[in-house]
Amino acid sequence: MIDYKDTAFARVSLEHWRTLAAVVDEGGYARASEALGKSQSTVSHGIHRLEELLETRVLKIDGRRAVLTDVGRVVLRRARLLLNEAEGIERVAHALAVGVEPEVTIAVDPVLPNQVLLPALCGFTTQHPDTRIELVETGIPGITEALVKGRAQLAVTPMVPEGWLGSRLIELETVCVAHPGHPLHELEGVLTERDLRQYRQLVVRESGTHRADRAEWLSSAQSLTVSTRGTWIQALCHGLGFAWCPIIKIKRELDEGLLKPLPLGRGGSRFVSLYLVFADEEGAGPATHALAQYIEAEAVAASEESSSKFVW
Repeated sequence: MIDYKDTAFARVSLEHWRTLAAVVDEGGYARASEALGKSQSTVSHGIHRLEELLETRVLKIDGRRAVLTDVGRVVLRRARLLLNEAEGIERVAHALAVGVEPEVTIAVDPVLPNQVLLPALCGFTTQHPDTRIELVETGIPGITEALVKGRAQLAVTPMVPEGWLGSRLIELETVCVAHPGHPLHELEGVLTERDLRQYRQLVVRESGTHRADRAEWLSSAQSLTVSTRGTWIQALCHGLGFAWCPIIKIKRELDEGLLKPLPLGRGGSRFVSLYLVFADEEGAGPATHALAQYIEAEAVAASEESSSKFVW
């Protein structure tokens, strides 16, 4: 049986792993040195020393980028767990020392309704006026990265990343809509998938990798891809196409007759669940827990309101 305390692995420090992660994340030694605040020679020496201790190569040069070898890919995946644990210990120690965290970062999928997010932030800032909030609005890949790299303490996402646990926050009903003057509303009878495929579908680029969006994507003959949900809704109101939208996101447009549900026989209404995820629930400070509680409370209120008002 190998005694790892007597091997070179025991002499690999967290700083070695941080250096390797920085080189990979930044794509090279020069940018890694800037990110770490060290000279390029120090970074290079750190990687060289890591490879000496491991007795194997962890990086190779591919064009102008430093990329992981097969061995490097495996060990870095394990090393990130160590780095996250170390950062978690530091955060816990700091939170205990100051009582309340000075800053909380939350990564949120843009599909989360403002009717949930903004009242929650208002309530939280009233209770914790000295705690800064950094709100990162991003899709599933960005949320996963924020959790993996310890850049966010909380996340709201339609898909819980592998290795984390999440509690269901809210279920959003989405409905297929178009402007009342759109040709799809002029067709007689119940619409089918074949009818939709003949017209332009509007897609949000930021959520193109979402599981829900993949289910709704019809590979229509025409499409229009935009970068934000605000532009997406405006494009719908201008009659540029159809899309499945969370009802709570387009309540005003529906009430004012700017958008109208399409008469689909199947799939006209769908549901998307959002989950609240802690990066480290046990190690999270009181401010992080308080923000989570406000978001959960507002999600319950929004769910009750939408279930009582949105009847078709």
